[in-house]
Amino acid sequence: MLLNGRSVSRETQERLEHFALLFQKWAKTINLVAPSTLDEFWNRHISDSAQIFQLSPEPLRWIDLGSGGGFPGIVTAIFLAELQDGWVHLVESNQKKAAFLRVALAETHARGSVHPVRIETAPRIIPECDRISARALAELDLLLSYSADWMIGKKARAFFHKGRDYAAEVAKARGRWAFDLVEHRSVVEADSMILEIANLRRNEP
Repeated sequence: MLLNGRSVSRETQERLEHFALLFQKWAKTINLVAPSTLDEFWNRHISDSAQIFQLSPEPLRWIDLGSGGGFPGIVTAIFLAELQDGWVHLVESNQKKAAFLRVALAETHARGSVHPVRIETAPRIIPECDRISARALAELDLLLSYSADWMIGKKARAFFHKGRDYAAEVAKARGRWAFDLVEHRSVVEADSMILEIANLRRNEP
């Protein structure tokens, strides 16, 4: 199987397909994503989320903020299962969505755990990580606030999905933060970007 032009093992494909079936079942009773996107589920959500791991395909410790329906956190955890190493901490305060995420991890044998807490309290529970991800969660400035405890003075990198207005969000964020930025154009949606951020600092007042 090819996903975003890259080969995916049969085992990972089967895990992703099982996750897709679980998602469609749970989405009938829980609002996991916008209903208008369900018809394009595989491309809009699975393929789009897979880009994150494909940009950093190492067995690392991830924190996925506001995991919601599992994008990209569950998808990353499924890829890590093939490596038999690495871990994804999925942070999701909504109890119903957290329940879905637990079932998805268990049934796909993915490498991750669910933390049903607010993002602001997560650093006390998960003090260290290598990578941070978030998709359709908040503006970049707020995402950097959420991520600061894991990034400032540390080597953690963040990967954030952003849409066509990403440049305005970057400009706004630079008013409060300094950071190294690599822009990865989405291979799934032409006007979207994945922002890779490292070396986060607070601007001097």
